[in-house]
Amino acid sequence: MSHADIRSAIRPQPDQPMVDIADYVIDASIHSAEAYTTARYMLLDALACAMLALKFPDCVKHLGPVVPGAEMADGVVIPGTAHRLDPVQAAFAIGSAVRWLDFNDTWLAAEWGHPSDNLGTILAVGDYVSRRNVRLGKPPLSVRDILGYAIKAHEIQGCYALKNSFNRLGLDHVILGRLASTAVATAMLGGGKDEIITAISHSWIDNGALRTYRHAPNTGPRKSWAAGDACRRAVLHALNAVDKGVVGYPSALSAKTWGFYDVVCQGKAFEFERPFASYVMENVLFKISFPAEFHAQTAVECAMQLHPQVVERLDQIERIAIETQEAGARIIDKTGPLSNYADRDHCIQYMVAVPLLLGRLTAADYNDEVAADPRIDALRSRMTVRENPQFTRDYFDPDKRYIGNSVQVFFKDGSASDKVSIDYPIGHRRRRAEGIPLLLQKFEAAISGQFGTEQAQRILAASANPAALEAMEIQQWLALFGR
Repeated sequence: MSHADIRSAIRPQPDQPMVDIADYVIDASIHSAEAYTTARYMLLDALACAMLALKFPDCVKHLGPVVPGAEMADGVVIPGTAHRLDPVQAAFAIGSAVRWLDFNDTWLAAEWGHPSDNLGTILAVGDYVSRRNVRLGKPPLSVRDILGYAIKAHEIQGCYALKNSFNRLGLDHVILGRLASTAVATAMLGGGKDEIITAISHSWIDNGALRTYRHAPNTGPRKSWAAGDACRRAVLHALNAVDKGVVGYPSALSAKTWGFYDVVCQGKAFEFERPFASYVMENVLFKISFPAEFHAQTAVECAMQLHPQVVERLDQIERIAIETQEAGARIIDKTGPLSNYADRDHCIQYMVAVPLLLGRLTAADYNDEVAADPRIDALRSRMTVRENPQFTRDYFDPDKRYIGNSVQVFFKDGSASDKVSIDYPIGHRRRRAEGIPLLLQKFEAAISGQFGTEQAQRILAASANPAALEAMEIQQWLALFGR
């Protein structure tokens, strides 16, 4: 490429992928009743995850202002706490709480991610905008408005993930949460298409966080607040575009040499499987039973089924065979010492060993006290993990989106347990009827475990009637979660 090819200062038209996002966020109407229903369950599930995370001091210490005392009298409510923050830091706090335990919803394709991470942005901006509107005599935002923005954020993040693998480039999936959150936050703040294009151009120019904090040998708790960080950055970009009128960068993706495609993607443009609609929310995966990296969810279910067959024969086990999808084999097959909580909840061997041994897998089972049990590492040392090509094919099939795993235990006397194989977990769309009652139990237990009886009952009553909940002003509903 010659210098002449890149020296022209003529500003081009915006890159089409950025235009497509702006058109979708501003123009698209969501008519899918299933998407709204699923979004409502997603909201309750995410708040349940946040309330459960408040049991962990390492999470709680991240939920306040950037510096002590930097609170706002009429700021955004940080659920489960007494903090009232500006929308930028509130997005970080809410996003971090929702994501901390790796227990919120999931989307798996060429890229992975957790679309309800975007609630850090959407709830913070929603609360801020709705309070501002009330002060200015304008209509507040309803919970249904919030669900509509969540459907669009899910769709943007999920549709990009279908065909574009950022993890293979070494970048973390929170890059797509930041993109989706930036787009919807800009609209929520009153921005139009031009402002959305400006804001998301800045999001792409940010590039992405490295995935190294999710993988051996550097696995660590940053992965629990990385989504909150993306939410915070998204609100900043949106505020800059709407309130500050910052300049956008129309070829942030396609600019020769300096654009995202050339710098990150070896010159390749993004690929897309389908236009934006409401597909992602309708098909999103819920983590209902286990706080575990989603590629291992069915492996944990398999181990739970095998627990009665093996718990009395632990000293007789010769080997344990785990079959998983290519993605599972690549990212959570982990040997050697596991140094912290984040190491353990991204290790398929650990997530199988605990239910085989104890007949459960809870968030507390990743703590040092449980991990110190020598029987867990003894079981891990006997495990083999390999890809099952059929699991991989079903994983990428758009009509299936399975996340299959199998587990079988072999004993020293030549006998073996049943080979338990599960194609899709209880949080899958095909198991909604089975899963939703358990999701609601998860929400009720999380609320009851975090609040006193009277406050918990107010929250549960306000959340129980779908029509009434969707009609509530978002700041009124979030206020129920305040201290």
